[in-house]
Amino acid sequence: MTRTTAEAASPSSEKAPGPTKQLCNWIPSISLDQVPDEVQTRAKHILLDGIATLLVGAHLPWSETAVRTVFSFEPPGSGACNVFGWGSETKITPLQAALLNSTFIQGFELDDWHSEAPLHSNSLLIPSLLAVAQHEASVSSNSGGRHITSGKDLLLAAIVGYEIGPRVGLALYGPNILSTGWHSGTVFGPPAVAGAVSKLLGLNPAQIEDAMGTACTQACGLMSAQFGSDAKRMQHGFAARNGLMGALLARGGYSGIKNVFEEPYGGFLEQFSKGNGKTPSFLPDEIVKNLEVDWKTKGVNMKPYASMAATHPTVDCVRILQERHSERFKDSNLDEIKSITLEMGSDAFHHGGFQATRPTTAVGAQMACMYVAATQLVDRQVLPPQFAKQSLDRNEIWSLVDKTRCVQNDNLGDGKFAQRMTVEFADGETATAEVQNARGVDPELSNEEVVTKWRDLTKDILDEERRKKIEELVLGLETCEDVDALIELLTPVVPSVLA
Repeated sequence: MTRTTAEAASPSSEKAPGPTKQLCNWIPSISLDQVPDEVQTRAKHILLDGIATLLVGAHLPWSETAVRTVFSFEPPGSGACNVFGWGSETKITPLQAALLNSTFIQGFELDDWHSEAPLHSNSLLIPSLLAVAQHEASVSSNSGGRHITSGKDLLLAAIVGYEIGPRVGLALYGPNILSTGWHSGTVFGPPAVAGAVSKLLGLNPAQIEDAMGTACTQACGLMSAQFGSDAKRMQHGFAARNGLMGALLARGGYSGIKNVFEEPYGGFLEQFSKGNGKTPSFLPDEIVKNLEVDWKTKGVNMKPYASMAATHPTVDCVRILQERHSERFKDSNLDEIKSITLEMGSDAFHHGGFQATRPTTAVGAQMACMYVAATQLVDRQVLPPQFAKQSLDRNEIWSLVDKTRCVQNDNLGDGKFAQRMTVEFADGETATAEVQNARGVDPELSNEEVVTKWRDLTKDILDEERRKKIEELVLGLETCEDVDALIELLTPVVPSVLA
């Protein structure tokens, strides 16, 4: 039906609440008692993984550049919120603290990602929620009391965010948005943060709708950031900051866009689906489909490798070849490799199948399937040391990169992250490996493996007592009376993992 000019210029009206209002009504209604125990337990392990990546990322070179730059225009002492891993004298405003702490979590491609709708939830939620907790405690103490955020409060708000982000993503066909050039997590992220922070602040449905509207109008993120820029590390931080701003403005009475997801003219789903070639172009019902039945928190995956998610099947293929053909893939025999072909689906190809070029930066290397494959072949691991500055210009790596090509193949099977690697040797022999999903997705890292990862990542930057206290507090979050205890443990200076 043709809409008149007047109709096109006016907000959408509905007889029944659309997905925006349904979501905004759900957020204040959900209680921790309604969340299954297994989801709560998984959420605590997800949070522990996020804290590990935060501390590991606090003093990476690009993180230090970001901190020094922000401190130059917002000096320490200007707010109530800590920059974690930098000491107790680093308090700045909640928006900038959320930005920097998020940048740390995204600092080394070690953080979580969602298998259905890719975003890095911890880099969105942990910084914004802890910033709010500190800010609220400071503001209330100035009035003669002190607002306390309990561990239960933090856990529930995080679960709300874990649920919202992927649902918004699925309304835009999940990873398909990467193929159109958007950085998916920075598009899906602002409403997840707005919802989680709104839950923590106790906002009502009308305020939450305002928070969503203001958060969503700030959503953005260009995927060209992956080609070597420091901005890639910070883009989820922009989303964390913007979602937090939306919630704070809404609490103050500032109105946001109504029905922001489904509004037909300039609405969130309408705009971010343009040109995606899908019919229908977006799926608004996915935002509230099976709430409290299909828990999207379960789809938050933790990474075993320090690289972009689409490179993980690449690493898995190399590992299979190294195990099956141990002699052929010995270090001394890598010169005999004539060519490497990596086949992958459309989303992975557009995200990680680009030609890596020398010289590169750590972020460019971590995003490139062909570079990551060479790293696993040479070093037999893909962890932070592989992307230290001195490791990025090695001849043995680039010799293999130059022999590698990535090919799009959408007929590799039913797995969302299916990839196939074929290696040809100088004598004409070939070796092939194929996976349908990445390790970390199928199989996912168990809770026990997440704890092992936490301990491995932090063993050189935390003393045993501090590490143990953080671990016990996070895994027992429902018994924590005041999350200030966690904030105090995250605040002291940590050394650089690349030192």
